[in-house]
Amino acid sequence: MKIELSIGMPSNPRTWALLNGQVAPQGIDLVPSIIHPSELFWRQLRFGDFDVSEMSFSSFIISLSKGDDRWVGLPIFTTRRFFHTGMMVRGDSGIEFPADLKGRRVGVPEYQQTAALWNRGILQHEFGVSPPEMEFWMERVPDHSHGGATGFTPPPGVTIHQIPPEKSIGSMMLSGELDAALHYVLDNNLVDRSTVDLASHPDIRPLFPDPIAEGARYYAKTGIYPINHCMAMKRSIADKHPWAILNLLKAFDASNDIAEKQRMEHVDYHLRTGLLSQKSAAALRTPIVRHGIKANRTILEAAAQYSHEQGLTDRRVALNEVFAPSTLDQ
Repeated sequence: MKIELSIGMPSNPRTWALLNGQVAPQGIDLVPSIIHPSELFWRQLRFGDFDVSEMSFSSFIISLSKGDDRWVGLPIFTTRRFFHTGMMVRGDSGIEFPADLKGRRVGVPEYQQTAALWNRGILQHEFGVSPPEMEFWMERVPDHSHGGATGFTPPPGVTIHQIPPEKSIGSMMLSGELDAALHYVLDNNLVDRSTVDLASHPDIRPLFPDPIAEGARYYAKTGIYPINHCMAMKRSIADKHPWAILNLLKAFDASNDIAEKQRMEHVDYHLRTGLLSQKSAAALRTPIVRHGIKANRTILEAAAQYSHEQGLTDRRVALNEVFAPSTLDQ
């Protein structure tokens, strides 16, 4: 069986073995496409271009909550990051701590995107800053956004302005029209338009002076390594070929295992050269990226909780609504 598969993150080595043919799912001939994730999710949500694709977890559960049943989720989690450690502020904004974001003008590519969902949830639960206490400015326009495809409207009590088409988060950060960027996408694609390298600009600095330390603190406290994307299969294919679901999951697991083995080889090499201590090497040998629901239930349920808390879904979407029945015990 031939399946059109679209991945949004070619830089993720955990999918390389699948994309280059080193790993092949049994009974499936993959036709892969690599597309920027911002563009990919918009195309899938609006047009359904691909049989199986990487998908924004936030946009996926929003569409499900509104009755869009075109997709079946696969517990394959291609992108993770401590997104909140990447929040940026103007150096002259007077923002020194997360609590200082209250009452400030904050840029966001798209309000419903998963990275923004995590950052708002972490600001609220870790630092006491709720979404209604900030003033949001959104870059993506309705015709080219995930929210435009899912019928997004601002949640009650939340102020969201549309950034004019001649401006962007980057330009408004530099002009002082924005105080902070909740998330920032600097890439050439059909839905994002910022072109300024804010991370290297002298007028801009990270909200957290030591992002690595903040990520380590958050993980040590919560055990959460935020998931950004899952995989979604057209329901019509899942219903006709249910066997393909677990075959794809097994193939992604095999590709992930190859990347994990290569990572361990790097750890051993740096340990032998003396660049790593035994303690650091032991920590690095602990695998923290695994597919499947069992290994990620706490993370997925936190994202579903944040979505409901923030008014993006009218209920807390259950995982058995999201993922294929055959994967629920994986």
